[in-house]
Amino acid sequence: MIRRAPNGAGTSVTSKVLALLEAFTPDAADLSLSELARRSGVSLATAHRRAAELVEWGALERDATGRYRIGLRLWEVASLAPRGLGLRDAAMPFLEDLYEVTHENVQLAVREGLEVVFVERIAGRDAVPVWTRVGGRFALHATGVGLVLLAHAPAAVQEEVLGGPLHSYTAKTVSDPAHLRRVLADVRKLGYSVSDGQVTVDALSVGAPVFAADGSVAAAVSLVVRADSAQPGALAPLVMAAARGICRTLAGGSPRVFPAGRRR
Repeated sequence: MIRRAPNGAGTSVTSKVLALLEAFTPDAADLSLSELARRSGVSLATAHRRAAELVEWGALERDATGRYRIGLRLWEVASLAPRGLGLRDAAMPFLEDLYEVTHENVQLAVREGLEVVFVERIAGRDAVPVWTRVGGRFALHATGVGLVLLAHAPAAVQEEVLGGPLHSYTAKTVSDPAHLRRVLADVRKLGYSVSDGQVTVDALSVGAPVFAADGSVAAAVSLVVRADSAQPGALAPLVMAAARGICRTLAGGSPRVFPAGRRR
């Protein structure tokens, strides 16, 4: 899922600047001035002025041909986001261990609104290709991490997702609300999720929750493997062990006592 720039920026200077930044996407990582203005919904003159200011500050860079791209200064600031920074630091040893055991794709994600945001990913050289990237977003209802985060999300979030359009990425994507409710109940019961061919037909993902100190789910870990050789029952303990390790680290190394029914 790609977040698009709004249809027309707001009237404030801040809204126009944000619209310019949001115009960049993975499939449009560098833009001409006219493309930047069109995608952001601001006038060409406004785009020129604001883009120049963003280049001067370092949020944008301009190459020799005059095209714009996101600058390193913006990445430096974004990397300080506490929810991603502390979580990533706590998780990396366990993500690396999970990768060393499997040499498959390992992912760490959080929920923001109705979407998954990927905080970290370790890609196996010979592993199945995936669509995700660090900082990328995706729908909650299809991926292994998304199913975990949705299953443990507040009821209002679940109802909003279930009541909205559920995009089908493949023929195996669960897009029926009643079916998805059953899937989410299974995730809570088993302690892990399985997304089999729901994003791409050749990939299977097993996800597990990372619990916060208050019993809520702060993040999700997943392992993405080739669907034709996957054994979810064998992979689930590995993913759940990594998630528990992250949880203990976030809690300062003390053993976690999970709410009744959540520990498996």
